Amino acid sequence: MALSAPATTANILGIARPLQAVVLAPGGGFRQAELPRPAVGPGEMLLALRVCGLCGTDLWKLAQGGTAGGSELGHEVVGTVVEIGPGVRGFRVGDRVAAPHHVACGDCDACRRGSEPLCPAFRASQLAPGGFADLIRVGEPAVRLAACGLPDSLSDEAAVFLEPGACVLRGLYRSGLREIVAPAGTGGAASAAILGAGSMGLLHLLLLKALWPAVPVTLVDPLPERRERALALGADAAVPPGEPAREAVAALAAGAGNTGSHGADAVFDTAGGAAALAAALELTRPGGTTVLFAHAPLGNRSDVAEIDLNAFFKAERRLVGTYSGSLVEQRDVFRLLVTGRLDPTPLVTHRLPLSRFAEAVELARDRRALKVLLTPDAAPGAG
Repeated sequence: MALSAPATTANILGIARPLQAVVLAPGGGFRQAELPRPAVGPGEMLLALRVCGLCGTDLWKLAQGGTAGGSELGHEVVGTVVEIGPGVRGFRVGDRVAAPHHVACGDCDACRRGSEPLCPAFRASQLAPGGFADLIRVGEPAVRLAACGLPDSLSDEAAVFLEPGACVLRGLYRSGLREIVAPAGTGGAASAAILGAGSMGLLHLLLLKALWPAVPVTLVDPLPERRERALALGADAAVPPGEPAREAVAALAAGAGNTGSHGADAVFDTAGGAAALAAALELTRPGGTTVLFAHAPLGNRSDVAEIDLNAFFKAERRLVGTYSGSLVEQRDVFRLLVTGRLDPTPLVTHRLPLSRFAEAVELARDRRALKVLLTPDAAPGAG
């Protein structure tokens, strides 16, 4: 989408001003841009932003510096439909909608093998110019297959977790926990651990407890305030890294009935980097699964892991990477949100207008915020 020729629209929910967006700048960082109103084609729709979550992937794009300028930022979107293209069914102007940014084709080899995030079509963003904009065009595949109309009972603050929740749920499904919990789905001789009590680590906790409430979960984080929050959200133990983590995981594993193991059945690395992965593997029981769910920081070789291969294969551990979520996980998360079994709203610590995007980034980078939601700026003279 062209980034020149600023335009003004008079029919974005009554607001008359240049359309604002946050886009990546060449070589890293971001810039505030004034954009023309996106044109809506067949099967597409236009959303007026309500909230967009700031994600770790956004921070990684801003930091790594290799992404082309003008690329999209923001993909955890809830908006109001303001325009519908020809052929759209199931939506009308005024609907609240959660819209994903990636949609797999459903028919290629990757999709048929259950690897939808590896589908070539999945790479194309369905949101233009990205979620951090007043107006967002949603592509036809996303409208047809994945966008969700929201009931009045579901708040924007909860619905914005639909996309990240699907990403987390994919890792939970691939962790092997489903195969060992009790048939009733409430627990059994299984235990889990999570490295990192940021917003995604805590979202793992909330989803684990929504699915399998009796599975004991250890949260590992160096910050006392984040450990306290983890306990308040249902963690069975919240400890600093190192020996306290090893002792807590072993105690919960024994309490869950795994008397012959000193590790968790599934360990989720939401911290990222070589050191975190090594710690996660160490906390995983023989035969258990470590799920890698985080970008590794670039530089100082923290993105290159060294694993004791003999110890790894003799213990028959599994290492699984999960990058994103498919439509299956999205639909399951939607049901959990609508029924109230999953309530991620306690993770929201800040709401800021798009014009304060730099502040939002600093709050997240400095770990002074958990989840920051960006909202449109008020129109001049509003309020």
